Amino acid sequence: MSATPDDRRYPSHPLLGVGALIFDAGRILLIERGREPLKGFWSLPGGLVEAGERLESAVCREVLEETGLVVRPLSLLEIFERIIPDEQGKAEYHYVLIDYVCQVTGGKLCAASDVSNVAWAAPADLVNYRLTAGTLPVIERGFRQCQ
Repeated sequence: MSATPDDRRYPSHPLLGVGALIFDAGRILLIERGREPLKGFWSLPGGLVEAGERLESAVCREVLEETGLVVRPLSLLEIFERIIPDEQGKAEYHYVLIDYVCQVTGGKLCAASDVSNVAWAAPADLVNYRLTAGTLPVIERGFRQCQ
């Protein structure tokens, strides 16, 4: 069972998450976060890995839950940390995120789960999205390596 949003605040250790870079016709799939942390920001589809779940299975599950798409992970692209401090500088949220380049194999695109919107974005359009910190460099690296 996944941690609830409240369980994620002020963790005793970093939480492990996965994300998906999904490309189509020179665009990347973005999701708008529908819950805290970072509600209203745009990011890559993804979420927490459940106990006993393999990383690639987690990314497939999260993409399906959030976007309705069935994907196949192709390659590992990036591992990075997202630490969100509170006003006193204490780590309110701390994630280690593993991002995979994925290929769509089925499903129908729709905003689902904790996502309020989905969009395909071309590189030139990324400036129009309020992206979560650290997401743009990962997307740019993905475009360089995969397009």
